[in-house]
Amino acid sequence: MAGVNKAIILGHLGRDPELNHTQGGQAVCRLNIATSRKYTNKKTNETVDETEWHRVTVWGKQAEHCAKYLAKGRQCYVEGRLRTSSYEQDGITKYSTEIVADQVQFIGGKGDSSGGGDAGGGDAGGGDAPSGSPSSNEPNEDDDIPF
Repeated sequence: MAGVNKAIILGHLGRDPELNHTQGGQAVCRLNIATSRKYTNKKTNETVDETEWHRVTVWGKQAEHCAKYLAKGRQCYVEGRLRTSSYEQDGITKYSTEIVADQVQFIGGKGDSSGGGDAGGGDAGGGDAPSGSPSSNEPNEDDDIPF
């Protein structure tokens, strides 16, 4: 049986996207996204805010969209896979883990750096709607459901 390598995050950009191109002309965009959670420390009864930073790499046309429409503070949703690489620094092997994005969705309106809103923004995903999902030009049959 095959394994599963899937990462899903919803967070805010810590800085503006960095767009570069490979020697072959392929666009690659690097994002730094912060996710956070709150919990209560049971020993001290204090509320603790914990922030985790994620490095995200986006490729191709999706990378160009990210560079064009995202900015520091903007909220986005990322689905992708984890990739770990290693390098040597001063004779010590170090490891770096990143998320390679399959899909990036922009949350909130353009210029809305506070995030907020539904999954409104743009979708820099692969283009086709997933099977079972209505495309934007098809009527949504769920509109008549009373709940």
